[in-house]
Amino acid sequence: MRRRSALGAWAVRLVVGTLVMAVVLVCGTALRVWQVARDDDRTPADALLVLGAAQYDGTPSAVFAARLEHARALYAEGVAPLVITVGGKQPGDEFTEAASGRRYLVDAGVPASAIAAVEDGADTLGSIKAVAELMRADNLSRVVVVSDPWHSARTLAMAENEGLHAQSSPTRQGPSVLTRESQFQGIMRETGALLYYRLTDAPTTLFETTANW
Repeated sequence: MRRRSALGAWAVRLVVGTLVMAVVLVCGTALRVWQVARDDDRTPADALLVLGAAQYDGTPSAVFAARLEHARALYAEGVAPLVITVGGKQPGDEFTEAASGRRYLVDAGVPASAIAAVEDGADTLGSIKAVAELMRADNLSRVVVVSDPWHSARTLAMAENEGLHAQSSPTRQGPSVLTRESQFQGIMRETGALLYYRLTDAPTTLFETTANW
């Protein structure tokens, strides 16, 4: 009986310890997502990387347009001489996210010669891998990632793992930051996505589909 009691107590401690570690891990990751979301690093770099989002027949969604407007402002400020738009297209689409983003920026006054559209990649990780390859070929390494605040921690982690010197300047406009509810949802979603990426080094497509990224 004493042995069974000792084994039972050990099992309880193991379960409690595991739960505590899980809670600490999740809370620590959520804190990291929140901290990076508050950063706005405009140190001069080689390029601005605008993460893609939904587009409709060549017209960027509100989420995507907010990112593009922020990138346009950073370019006008002289943060980087090159803007890179990324993102493929869904079945049936005529335009890629990268192409629609490039057209938006040209219409907004950014010179076409200063924009590179990288149409490879069906998710954030695939797009960043394609951008890293392009930048290495041109001997470029410093990049400012432009996305939504909550998306920043994961994109920085991916970019750095691909050998880029990455910093973040997220947009403060758009649906993802309009309400307390959307901010909370963004932090929770990105906490799961960042944890998944750190554990697997795999694309986080499920989280991006939910978030319309």
